[in-house]
Amino acid sequence: MLNDIYNKKIIELAGNIPHLGRLADPDASATAHSKLCGSTVKVDLKMQDGVVSDFAHDVKACALGQASSSIMARHVIGANATELRELRETVRKMLKENGAPPDGKWADVAVLEPVREYKARHASTMLTFDAVVDAIGQIEAKAGGTLAPAQA
Repeated sequence: MLNDIYNKKIIELAGNIPHLGRLADPDASATAHSKLCGSTVKVDLKMQDGVVSDFAHDVKACALGQASSSIMARHVIGANATELRELRETVRKMLKENGAPPDGKWADVAVLEPVREYKARHASTMLTFDAVVDAIGQIEAKAGGTLAPAQA
């Protein structure tokens, strides 16, 4: 039932999205759009030494797009390119291949697991993940290669 995907936690995340707006001087900006529902997420990203140093986004999306954007915004700063690409793939597999949700700092993504049963909602849920990975690709292209994670 649709009530499973629009649960209290999803609505709470959707109503409390950090880092709304745009960055004045991003290293890259990317837009992801769902033709099915009309949701759009625009992200601005800054990276330093292969790690996200600043982030902002403009979210014009349904509750699921808002919730996933909220989760992204809570954890993206300090993440590296490899981590964010792996996150996108994990979420894609969670939705489309019955994969496990991510763990660790991204464990909140598990709240989106019921979306798996509603294929029409997958695109809006993936918007923020797709846009962030797109922005990373743009930054890497400008830098002339893959961004290596900062050494600890």
